[in-house]
Amino acid sequence: MTNAAKTGELTKVKLEVYKDDRYQNKIGYFDLPINPEQFSQQFQIEYNRSQANGAQHNDPEYKYTRPQELKLDFIFDGTGVVPDKQNPGKFHRDVVSQLQEFFQLTYTMNPETHKPNFLRLLWGDFSFGYGRKNGFNCILTNLQVNYTLFASDGKPLRAKLSATFTSYTEQKLRLLEENKKSPDLTHQRKVKAGDTLPLMTYRTYDDSSYYLQIAKVNGLINFRRLATNTDLRFPPLEKTEL
Repeated sequence: MTNAAKTGELTKVKLEVYKDDRYQNKIGYFDLPINPEQFSQQFQIEYNRSQANGAQHNDPEYKYTRPQELKLDFIFDGTGVVPDKQNPGKFHRDVVSQLQEFFQLTYTMNPETHKPNFLRLLWGDFSFGYGRKNGFNCILTNLQVNYTLFASDGKPLRAKLSATFTSYTEQKLRLLEENKKSPDLTHQRKVKAGDTLPLMTYRTYDDSSYYLQIAKVNGLINFRRLATNTDLRFPPLEKTEL
């Protein structure tokens, strides 16, 4: 349970800001003054839908899964009715300064890394997306600002932001999270009692016919008797076919 939940305070959406893609060097955070009324998530899988001439109802070939997108619509208000959490007892009266802070943390290129910062979106204990823990590691990929209220001197008093955040996983962690049986990755597997090379090849590629190529890759002379606890390499399919 969050501290806000314990005190009865409304939990606000928070953006933690990190300089590095491993989310170890935190450089700041930004609390949305007003929570969004709704948000949307997009999950998309890409398939190759092309088919041979004259063929009907082909099974689409899986290509890849796109990174998850999270879309938030929220408001910055400068009319003096929204409490400023960073300054107890005061209220937000300047939309422009809120926008500048948000831009600096999420959109502007960090001069040390030469790219925008990495973000972690938090909203209480909510888990964003299938299999995710609390929080959504992401980068800002699209932002639209609409000004909807103005003072008599033309100063904006309210701005509506539509932001798209795309999930981000550091490369080493992404490889660990991906399916370890993918035939597009090199795997190292330990021989267990009862294992045969055709069986291990089938477990990796769903096809045992590559076992002679795997024997060659690993320099096996007598592949019919595998030594228990030895490690064997299973490279991507295109490499085993050379």
